[in-house]
Amino acid sequence: MRRFHRRDVQPDLFGNWSFVRQWGRIGNPGRPRVDPSPTLREAQAALDRHHVNERKGYARLPTGETS
Repeated sequence: MRRFHRRDVQPDLFGNWSFVRQWGRIGNPGRPRVDPSPTLREAQAALDRHHVNERKGYARLPTGETS
């Protein structure tokens, strides 16, 4: 089974930042999870702490690609 996992830091409409994760099977839209943070530094720290276990079938994709 081929899977993907995407991580990103994005601004929201209120001036805060969010650590965004999306994962699922390649070819499907996947599941999103958004963790809000008050500052860019905190959202970036969450991104740096989160590791994906590639041994469980997850693949690295080029930036912006989900299928």
